Amino acid sequence: MDSKQWIENADQVFMHTYGRYPVVLDHGEGVYLYDLEGKKYLDFGAGIAVFAFGYGNKKYNDALKEQIDKLIHTSNYFYNVPAAKACETITKITGMDRVFLTNSGTEAVEGAIKLARKMYYKKHGSADGEIIAMNHSFHGRSMGALSVTGTPKYREPFGGINGILFADYNNYKDIASKVTEKTCAIIMETVQGEGGLNPAEKEFLSKVRALCGEKEILLILDEIQCGMGRTGTMMAYEQYDVMPDVVTLAKALGCGVPVGAFAARGEAANALVPGDHGSTYGGNPLAAAAVNIVFELFKSEKVLENVSRVSNYLTRAFDNLVQKYDCIKERRGLGLMQGLKFDQSVGKIIQTAMEKGLITFSAGSDIIRFVPPLIIKEQHIDEMLDILEESIRENI
Repeated sequence: MDSKQWIENADQVFMHTYGRYPVVLDHGEGVYLYDLEGKKYLDFGAGIAVFAFGYGNKKYNDALKEQIDKLIHTSNYFYNVPAAKACETITKITGMDRVFLTNSGTEAVEGAIKLARKMYYKKHGSADGEIIAMNHSFHGRSMGALSVTGTPKYREPFGGINGILFADYNNYKDIASKVTEKTCAIIMETVQGEGGLNPAEKEFLSKVRALCGEKEILLILDEIQCGMGRTGTMMAYEQYDVMPDVVTLAKALGCGVPVGAFAARGEAANALVPGDHGSTYGGNPLAAAAVNIVFELFKSEKVLENVSRVSNYLTRAFDNLVQKYDCIKERRGLGLMQGLKFDQSVGKIIQTAMEKGLITFSAGSDIIRFVPPLIIKEQHIDEMLDILEESIRENI
C-alpha cells in the first residue's frame, strides 16, 4: 500500500487525538527521515526533542540488540544491572541522590507530584498540600501532569486534581504572593517548551530557589525537553547555578525507547517508601540499556561540545532572520531548543517547509520550534535556512 492508503486505513482505527501531517515515515538515517515513497526530510523536530543522535546510530542500535538477546523485562521485584547503572549515572549528572525510572515524561511528573504531596503529608498529616505551577507551562496529559499544565484549554474538559495554583513565569512577585502555609512545591520548566521557548531568567530562578529553601518548599524543575544536553549543558539548570530538589527527565534520556525518570535529593529522596509508588515496566533492562548507551554516546561523541558550537551558529542565523523579515518578531530559546515568533499563524509556513523536505513543529499558533538532533552540523543549519526562507517568502 502507498502512504495515502495507509493514512486512510489508520484514520479508521486511530482515536483522533492528533492533528497528524499527511506523511507516513518509514526509516531514518543520520539527521534525515524518509517516507514510504522515499522522499527525504531534514529533521529539525527530532521526534519532539527525543532523537539526540539522529537515526541509525550503530552503537545505540547494537546496545539495544544485545540487551534484547539477554533480558527485556523482569519487574521491579528483582534488581537488574542496566537499571542500577542508569540510576547511578543519573544521580551524577543531576546532582540528585535517588532516582525512580518511569516510562515517560508524563509519568515522571506524576511521580514528582506524588513525592511532593507525600512530603507534605509526612509533616502535616493531611493530603491537602498545594503546588504552584506556571502559566503557559506544559508537563503532560495524565490527570496529575495535566493539573499543573498552565494552558486552560488542555485542562478544562477534564478538571484535574485539587490544590494547584498558577503564577506567571519569570514573575517572582506573583509566585511569592501565592505561597501559603500549605504550599508544598513549586514546579516549572527551566525552559518552557510548548509555552513558547521561554528560558527562565537567572535572577527569577535564583529568587525562587531561595524562597523554596526559606519556606521548606520543594523546587521541582521539569527538564524533560530542555535537559539532556539540549541547551548546551547536560541539565539546563547548570547554567543558572541553582539546584532543584526534584528533577524530571525523559525524551533524549532514551533517544526513542520510552523511558523517563524523576530524581530527588536530601529529605525528598527518601519520602516515597514501598507501596507509595510503582511501575510494571519502569526501569526494565531494555529501557535502562538505552539510557546507558545514551550517556556513553554523549561522552564519546562529544555531543555537548557540538551543541555549544552549532547553537551559536544557529543563534546568529536566526537573529539575522529577525532583522531580515518584518514578520518575524523575535528569536527565543537556548542552545538547540529555539523558536521564531511570527506576527501571524505559522501553520502554512510549517506545511510548506514540510512539502519542501524540512520537518519543524509549532509551539503555539505563532511560533516555529526548532529542536533538531544534537549531532547536526553547520551545513544542516544552512540547508534548513534555505528551505525555511523559501517557505516564509511564499506565505507572507
